[in-house]
Amino acid sequence: MLQIAAISFTTFFATIGPIGVSAMFAAITSENTPGQRRSMAIRGTAVSAAILLVFALFGEALLGLLGISLQALKIAGGILLMIIGIDRVFDILPEKMSARAAESEEAIMKTDISVFPLATPFIAGPGAIGASILLMANTGGDAALKIAVISSMFAVLLITLGALLSASYLQKSLGVTGRHVISRIFGILLTALAVQFIIEGLAGSILFSPLQ
Repeated sequence: MLQIAAISFTTFFATIGPIGVSAMFAAITSENTPGQRRSMAIRGTAVSAAILLVFALFGEALLGLLGISLQALKIAGGILLMIIGIDRVFDILPEKMSARAAESEEAIMKTDISVFPLATPFIAGPGAIGASILLMANTGGDAALKIAVISSMFAVLLITLGALLSASYLQKSLGVTGRHVISRIFGILLTALAVQFIIEGLAGSILFSPLQ
């Protein structure tokens, strides 16, 4: 159980990226009062927690209705997480920056950014949603392991909330270099986990079933 908890924590930390989210939050809410920032941080984290919890609990059932196998989910999820992990290490997706810039520009025009873009896609983005479904599906229905995954998810969300509440201070303390170091470390771990998911998906697929 400790192993799945550690894997889940690392995966959620890398896909959500609390440090990066807090830096974006600090930039967008620079004109807001401390009270407004605190309210948006709490509300945004709560909404994102609800989104991720719904996908964690019912995502596998939805995939079943769509006829998507666990092996296919592992392979597809592994590829998605690998792309995110590689980007965390090398920052090679320039189109992501333009998308984030557009979202940030739209957010600046809004009074309340707690739901969009803070809750989604900044916190509960495609990577985090995919990870929640994949990690829960990988528990094999074991209740204890599911609790470990959900607990890890909420632990990362609490860290994210703390980072949002102290966004300005955290940004100044870590600096650009500090944020990049943390992002790259978790990016390497996420890439390794993504490769493991792909290997498990391929090993359990019909492509390799005659060899088993």
